[in-house]
Amino acid sequence: MATLALAKNLIARRSITTEDAGCLDLIAARLAPLGFTCERIDSTGPTGLVRNLWARWGTAKPLIVFAGHTDVVPPGPVEKWQSDPFVPTERDGMLYGRGAADMKTSVAAAVVAVERLLANSQPNGSIAFLLTSDEEGDATDGTVKVVETLKARGETLDCCIVGEPTSVTQQGDMIKNGRRGSLSGKLIVKGIQGHVAYPEKVKNPIHLAAPALAELAASHWDAGNDYFPPTSFQISNIHAGTGVTNVAPGTLEVLFNFRFSTASTADGLQNRVHAILDKHGLEYDLHWTLGGRPFLTTPGRLVDALTNAIQNEAGITPTLSTSGGTSDGRFIADICPEVVEFGPINATIHKIDECVALADIEPLARIYEHTFRKLLT
Repeated sequence: MATLALAKNLIARRSITTEDAGCLDLIAARLAPLGFTCERIDSTGPTGLVRNLWARWGTAKPLIVFAGHTDVVPPGPVEKWQSDPFVPTERDGMLYGRGAADMKTSVAAAVVAVERLLANSQPNGSIAFLLTSDEEGDATDGTVKVVETLKARGETLDCCIVGEPTSVTQQGDMIKNGRRGSLSGKLIVKGIQGHVAYPEKVKNPIHLAAPALAELAASHWDAGNDYFPPTSFQISNIHAGTGVTNVAPGTLEVLFNFRFSTASTADGLQNRVHAILDKHGLEYDLHWTLGGRPFLTTPGRLVDALTNAIQNEAGITPTLSTSGGTSDGRFIADICPEVVEFGPINATIHKIDECVALADIEPLARIYEHTFRKLLT
C-alpha cells in the first residue's frame, strides 16, 4: 500500500516543530519526477529556520492546492507510549506514531493521490503543494511566508484543501469549511501602589477595572450567522499585586481573547473594547494581536467536489463545520476564495499513542484523488 508506506516513512522522521527532519526533501523527491517545480521558501524567525515547500505542476487555471504541515508536537513522556512515537507501528488495526493523524497520513495520501491522478490522466489546470514545518508552533514563518511570497508575485489559488484531521467518529463525517478568527489583547490598567491602610493614597487598578471587565464579559458582540456561533470573549489570565495582603497594586494585567465570526471584524471589536474601557475612565495600555481573521467557504465548486468524493468512497454525507481553533487556512484564505479542511479522525491528535485506522488510509488517498480529478476535468 503506497500511502501506508509513505506515511510510515514520514512518521519515522522526528520532525518536532520547527524541525523538518528531511520530510520536505522526501516529498519533493516524489513530486519532481512527476513534473512538479519544487521551490523552497524557507524563512528564519525567532525559533530558527523554518522549512517551507511550494511545489507546482502546470501553469494553467484552475490551480488546486493541497496544504499541510510536516511538523508535529512533542510526544510527551515516551515511556507512556505503548511503542516508540517515532517508530511507526501497526497494532490492532491501527497505525501508531506521532503525526499519524495530525497530519502525516494526510500528506502521504495527497502525494499518492496526485501520483495516481497524473499517471492516468492529463488534468485541465494545475496542482500544487504548500507544506511547512511551522504549523504546530508560532506559525510565524511557515505558511504565512509562502502566502506572502505568492501574493507579492501576484499568484492566486482557486481551491485549497488543508489536510487537517477533521473527522470525528467516522472518516468523512466532517469537513471544516471555515474557522473563526482569533484576536487577543494584553491590557495593563494603571493605578497607584500603596499601603492598604491608607486607601485615600492609592488607586487600586483591580477595583477600577472590575466594572469594565464585568461589562466586557457580559457584552453581546454579535449573533453569529448560519455557519458560525456568536463571537465569544474570554478572559484567560489576570495578574496584580505583590503577593502580600497589605499592599494595593499599582498595575493590573489582563489577558483576553476573542474567537470571532464573519459577523464581526477585528477593527470593530477593538473599537468596542476601547469604548468600554474609556467609558469607565481607566488609564491603560492595550496591545492587540490578531492571530487570524475568520474565513468561510460556502457550498460550491470545492465543497461539492469533496462531498461527492466522500459520498462515493465512505457512503456518508459530511457535515460542514467551522468549530475548533485556528489553522493555516486563515493565511491561505487571503489569496484563495475557496479553502476547506479535511482529513482523518482527530480523536487522538496531540495525545499519547496517537494513531489512525489502517482501514482509513487508502480510502483517504482515494477521496483526495477523486476530488482533484473532479476539480480538474
